[in-house]
Amino acid sequence: MSTGGWRIGTAVLLGALGMSLSACQERPVPDAGSVHFTAAGDLGMGSGARQVLDVVARLKPDFNVALGDFSYKAGAEKEFCRMVTSKLGSDFPFQLITGNHESDGHDGLIGNFAQCLPSRLPGLQGEYGVQWYVDVPQDRPLARIILISPGLEFQDGKELDYSRGSDRWTWTEDAIDGARGAGIRWTLVAMHAPCFSLGKYGCVAGQDITNLLLSKKVDLVLTAHEHVYQRSHQLAVGGDCGWITPGRVEEACISDDGSPATQGKGTVFAGVGTGGLGGHKVRADDPEAGYFAAWSGANTDPALGTLDVTITDARLDARFVPAAGYSFTDQFSIVR
Repeated sequence: MSTGGWRIGTAVLLGALGMSLSACQERPVPDAGSVHFTAAGDLGMGSGARQVLDVVARLKPDFNVALGDFSYKAGAEKEFCRMVTSKLGSDFPFQLITGNHESDGHDGLIGNFAQCLPSRLPGLQGEYGVQWYVDVPQDRPLARIILISPGLEFQDGKELDYSRGSDRWTWTEDAIDGARGAGIRWTLVAMHAPCFSLGKYGCVAGQDITNLLLSKKVDLVLTAHEHVYQRSHQLAVGGDCGWITPGRVEEACISDDGSPATQGKGTVFAGVGTGGLGGHKVRADDPEAGYFAAWSGANTDPALGTLDVTITDARLDARFVPAAGYSFTDQFSIVR
């Protein structure tokens, strides 16, 4: 592992085991070659966000992926950054991808957040905060994490173009293929807005980019935007499922509904809009509900918390860790 923020080994192992005991859950023991990170979006600056940051601090990950929608307050970028660094330290890699609240500037600007919470992972490629990827760890990568911004309006009132064949669609495809060509075991994508959802939004991210990720069998896609937790079965296109269309369930597109899932059979989507605000309801009767394996919302096991992910050469293990006062949990694995 490279230095500069990476804490692989005994400290991470003890931190992870301590958390698993307090949560009364079994946790796989990462070996010396592992990556450990947390992820959540839709934070705000209230007590909920501070509670979730306390969970992150307790878990001691190598880095955190903040899935967009940060301060929910105009002009509060530095205040938000101070909240984060007061909990996690000034050098902790709190990695950013924009949400709609800071892409168009009405609740701060992503560029300002990126200045006071800069990338602290070495080897980053692309435009930090908007569209970028990084291989972790840098010296002997186990995973490539690709962050994109489909479906969001920016200050010019326009969305970035992730339609099929566009420059950003091609960039995303090349980043996925490049990871595979370099022999990197795991490929993850993170973006603020989902396509499939049990909440109030439709396919914000767009069908083209979503079906690209499915066709490439990206291992895990992380989203937020809906202030809920929602985790899908493993989904894939190909064979009898030529294209996934939002608003209905195609059984042929569910490649694996067991546990653990098998790498290469499809993609798991995990929506983690539970970083501090909460408040959205989930609809168990949603026409896309058949794609989902687990969920939590304001009307069903409400929870704030973070997704805790450990990756080794052989497996990806993830669990939802609730903040203090909440009891909802979820865990899933993908194995090679």
